[in-house]
Amino acid sequence: MIQKTVENNALVSLSQKCKTLNQLKQIHAHLLKSHLPVNPYAIAPLLSIAATSNDASFLSYARSVFEHFRHRNIFMYNTMIRGHAQSHSPVRAILCYFGMLNYGLVPNNYTFPPLIKACTFSVPSSKLIGRLVHAHIVTFGFSDDPFVVSALIEYYSVAQDMGTARLLFDITPKKDVVMWTAMTDGYGKMGDVANARLLFEEMPERNVISWSAIMAAYSRASDFKEVLRLFKKMQETGIKPNESVLVSVLTACAHLGAVTQGLWIHSYTKRHNLESNPILATALVDMYSKCGCVESALLVFNTIPKKDAGAWNAMISGVAMNGDAMKSLDLFGEMITTGTQPTDTTFVAVLTACTHAKMVDQGLKLFERMDTIYGIVPKLEHYACVVDLLARAGMLEEAERFIEEKMGGFSRGDANIWGALQSACRIYGNVEIGNRVWKKLIDIGVVDSGTSVLSYNMYREAGWEMDAKKVRKTISDSRLKKKPGCSVIEVSGKVEEFLAGDLCHSQAQEICKTLDSLSKIINLEDWVK
Repeated sequence: MIQKTVENNALVSLSQKCKTLNQLKQIHAHLLKSHLPVNPYAIAPLLSIAATSNDASFLSYARSVFEHFRHRNIFMYNTMIRGHAQSHSPVRAILCYFGMLNYGLVPNNYTFPPLIKACTFSVPSSKLIGRLVHAHIVTFGFSDDPFVVSALIEYYSVAQDMGTARLLFDITPKKDVVMWTAMTDGYGKMGDVANARLLFEEMPERNVISWSAIMAAYSRASDFKEVLRLFKKMQETGIKPNESVLVSVLTACAHLGAVTQGLWIHSYTKRHNLESNPILATALVDMYSKCGCVESALLVFNTIPKKDAGAWNAMISGVAMNGDAMKSLDLFGEMITTGTQPTDTTFVAVLTACTHAKMVDQGLKLFERMDTIYGIVPKLEHYACVVDLLARAGMLEEAERFIEEKMGGFSRGDANIWGALQSACRIYGNVEIGNRVWKKLIDIGVVDSGTSVLSYNMYREAGWEMDAKKVRKTISDSRLKKKPGCSVIEVSGKVEEFLAGDLCHSQAQEICKTLDSLSKIINLEDWVK
């Protein structure tokens, strides 16, 4: 018996090292000859390794073995449910669960976490099945199991039912760190940062995933300064960041232009051999690009062994935003050559590059090929790019016609599209088209602060005082307020943010005096010339 156990353990260890399906089949054949006649369930460990290996061919083989096996136990069913859930096959996982019930087996606490995960993947197309599984959890007596409750909280947060998630959390007597984190993450994904922070502060215990959840919540809310503050606090507690935390911090650095902190993160990834993580490497590319360090971004990009669409998009966008349109298009060509399928984000990047380089013909060709060659249906942001492309090149009539004919009229647009055309009308002094656009927007009852201010300035600069006053009255009556301009600077590793007209900064008076002195020096130099 001991010899058989030792041999079983050796086979399990050997199964875990299998790299090809043929190797797995050889071990299966050995089991069929030597073990199964004595112990029909000896196949279970091999089945578990095959089903949960994240290899599609292994899972397919496991499914075939499972379906032809007459002696099944709860472990085997749980294994198959977990395998299907991991491979994002929710229907198969749920059908496997019902098959287990029909087979006469009673589920245990290991059955439900992967089953709930499968239900999560089925949201929003089907919410009923998740509630049915919840009812089974209560029926079989697992409603207090912390892992089961954590999975349910995640399910209800994805289903946008935080009320039920909170009720489950509140009535559970023993809450572990996983449950607290699941609840915090749920609020964060719903955009409820206030409740996420309250729970985070109340946590009796925190791990790196808890910190990751709250940082991700603030990152989604675009409060990037708070992300950096939280990262500093986490470091003070002695908790080491994981890849998810580092990605959130790099995203914050990218938006704030905090290149010094970004460099520290890059150095950290090198010291801890995390550079091979493709998501982290892509975040580094994005951070360097947005901070204007294109060469550093390219160096990181070139070290990524298997570049997915996200990595290509980050690099294409990076060189585009830094003014190198030709490099952006060259990278797009390389992306296609490698066989990577472009996404809608890819086309926003290349169309933006064409816009800033006034490469109208190239941009229009790319837009036409989106659907016909690459199978990507243009979205509103792509139409906005084309309008901007035409408008910036002074082709205002073509831009107006594009909105009417290709988009179905101004009512199908948004502030980005209207603003692009109105801004160009102001720059090129084409008040006739700008006036037409403004009247169309008034007719359809669409008034936003940005377009209104652009129209007002256009009329005023052209000397159309009556029309300018009417726009001014519309702004006043609608109580529109333009979002103030914002600039960010990093000094000695600390990020400072300034808003137009805001004097709340502790050194506001000194800053204003310095700016005034600089302005006088510039004016003096101009006078001397």
